[in-house]
Amino acid sequence: MIRVTKLEAQDCAGSLLDAGLRLMPIRTARLLAAASRLSITLAFAMVLLFGTACHLVHKPVAVEKLLTPLSDANTSELVAQVNNMATVRSVHGRIDLQFEDTSFATAGVAEKYRTADGSITVQRPGKIYLIVQGPLAIDVAQMTSDGEHFRIAIIKGDEKYRRFVSGTNNAVYQKLDTDGREQEKKGKLKTEAQTVQALSNLRPQHLTDALLVSAIDLHAPGLMYAQSEFFQSEKDTTQPGSTKRVVRGYYLLDEIQPRSDGSARLLRRFWFDRVSGIRLARLQTFNEKGVLITDVAYGALAKFGTEGSISLPVKIGLTRPQDHYQITITYQDPASVTLDHDYPPEAFVLPNKWGLTEVDLDAQKKPARPNN
Repeated sequence: MIRVTKLEAQDCAGSLLDAGLRLMPIRTARLLAAASRLSITLAFAMVLLFGTACHLVHKPVAVEKLLTPLSDANTSELVAQVNNMATVRSVHGRIDLQFEDTSFATAGVAEKYRTADGSITVQRPGKIYLIVQGPLAIDVAQMTSDGEHFRIAIIKGDEKYRRFVSGTNNAVYQKLDTDGREQEKKGKLKTEAQTVQALSNLRPQHLTDALLVSAIDLHAPGLMYAQSEFFQSEKDTTQPGSTKRVVRGYYLLDEIQPRSDGSARLLRRFWFDRVSGIRLARLQTFNEKGVLITDVAYGALAKFGTEGSISLPVKIGLTRPQDHYQITITYQDPASVTLDHDYPPEAFVLPNKWGLTEVDLDAQKKPARPNN
């Protein structure tokens, strides 16, 4: 069998064409020659193109799945979600608390403390009474805020930690000193020292705004609200331990305060999960420089109280980036939570009934400019 290459075929076809064209008029021969060569070139190009296409491999690429269905809502409907939660006047129930020190978050390190048991009572406006307990239901710390001042009693721990701290809600204080020997402690003593240290620097008023969301008034003077949508890549929480990620759709509702110079300040940003309904999932607050002060994550809803008349988040995660801590509160039994009971003002003023050494932060140092 005789094999002819593409180049030889081209040369042969060209030679025959040239021989035939010599018998024609020059002008006609040139036109036919050009047309024929173009046809031959296109024919070989088509052969090469389809020959290459036959060897293409279509490889599937995994992408992050968009969670559906996505619910739609206008601004009034988003506001209604927030204001429904804001109808709750007070909450009292048993909780689990998880502390996390994020002081070294920039280095990729966070220290998570052991989960503690406790109870919490919050009441509008800005009142809270928190009891943190250790093993055998022994009180580790108690703290209150009456809306203006806070008081923290560190009952357990080393003598250096055991104290009664008081201060003003809208002031900022430096982190309380420690003895720097936490790493030397082991086992139960180390866990207790870490928990007490975290509680020493926790401010109870930070919890009130997270647990009792303030209502939105679309007609309030000096405020504006802007709605937008956002899609975020997140871990797939339906598969614990998996590295799989999904894309979740949100509505953002920004609370904005216009300024006289034409600029504006972002006060609060509400995040609403749109998957299979509309749910308040996150709330961020900012200071006058636009710095993130509080970041609150709200978990799944459940019926609260014996009547189950309202749905509230069972798990609430509060992060204070500037104060370098995170606390997660989980209600142990939402159905047993007491709602809308009126507590007297003195219930939120903690007395020093343990005779602890008192530390008045206002007396030690003039309060700095507040973050919030």
